[in-house]
Amino acid sequence: MSTGLSGEQSLDASGFEEATLVTGTVPRPAAAAPPLARPRVAVAARDHAIDWLRGLVMVLMVLDHARDFWFGLREKPLDLATTTVPLFATRWVTHFCAPTFVLLAGVSAYLYGRKHGSAARTRFLLTRGLLLVVLELTVIRMLWIPDPFYRFTLLQVIWVLGWSMVVLAALSRAPSTVIVVFGAVLVLGHNALDSVKAESFGAWAPLWNLLHERGTLTLAPGRVVAVSYPLVPWVGVMALGYGLGPLFEMESSRRRAWLVRLGVAAVAAFVLLRALNVYGDPKPWSMQSTPLFTALSFINCEKYPPSLAFLLMTLGPALLLLAYVPERLRASRFLLVFGQVPLLFYALHLLLLRYSAVPVAWMRHGASAFRPPPSGTAGSPELPLVYAFVAWVVALMVLYPLCRRYARLKAAKKSPWLSYL
Repeated sequence: MSTGLSGEQSLDASGFEEATLVTGTVPRPAAAAPPLARPRVAVAARDHAIDWLRGLVMVLMVLDHARDFWFGLREKPLDLATTTVPLFATRWVTHFCAPTFVLLAGVSAYLYGRKHGSAARTRFLLTRGLLLVVLELTVIRMLWIPDPFYRFTLLQVIWVLGWSMVVLAALSRAPSTVIVVFGAVLVLGHNALDSVKAESFGAWAPLWNLLHERGTLTLAPGRVVAVSYPLVPWVGVMALGYGLGPLFEMESSRRRAWLVRLGVAAVAAFVLLRALNVYGDPKPWSMQSTPLFTALSFINCEKYPPSLAFLLMTLGPALLLLAYVPERLRASRFLLVFGQVPLLFYALHLLLLRYSAVPVAWMRHGASAFRPPPSGTAGSPELPLVYAFVAWVVALMVLYPLCRRYARLKAAKKSPWLSYL
């Protein structure tokens, strides 16, 4: 999955919040807050929740990519005709990563503006968004596909995060209601355009691929770009996340009540919409050979681009988790650290997983392992699924101390440049 604004950027400038995010615990304040001041515990819990959930979905993202590199990209884990339940579940659970991360990036953008002002927010969204686009086309691309000749380029989540921030920068001076309506129209309505195909636009077809329909663009002979994350619905998700921002200025019990209402409503809407099988996803579910596989068909929603059903299915539970973030679990510190340094974590986990899989790929397949498979991404070994879980756990253990050290550096230095990572 995936990198939005870091948790540090949404904090009030106080040692209390920094200690909370670095240690994952809530320290006891030295003195009572002034009577009219906002409760400091509520602010800490808010930031704790955002970073915790961001860290959780990033950990799931590593599982998805460990499966890619160690199990084999040539498999189709969601194809009910060929998959197994463990393989389907391993892929499906990672569907929560990108939608949650994009939503939280919108929340963080709102909170950044509340702390630094609207002008600083617009400037930060624009510069960070453009930076992410450049990184997707350079550093991140080379981590996924180490081909300096750009014979194949894949536009994925960093790309869509970057452009979504650019769009949000343009919208950020508008009233929050306008931004919410804009996001809702994109998320709720974009499936009405599923029947519109890129070829109907003639020379403008590539623009439609970038906006709404997943596709492959040929820039020149031997130069191909695959658009995996069309922009329209993702821009809508970030705008809705921005609209959620005011909830995180509420007292904790009111915030929780609103998040629960929204989460339950999203889950219920998903069940109803999917059961009707009329709108909201281009792939209707169908009866399968067993009740279990029928259930898998029901939850097997389209991600590229994310359908309305897909977004309701993933964001509903995400909102419920955000309402009930564990405050005292030992895992909190582990997840908080990853949530504080998302871009660094994303780059490091790709570097680690790709090159740790190289020796096994060579032993199993020789030079053919490094030729692009039909999916377009550089090849990887095909091992039993358990190896993906082993690689996942080992990668997290390796990355945790590196990310913890960097998170502490960010908290200590307060450098504007460090905030971009």
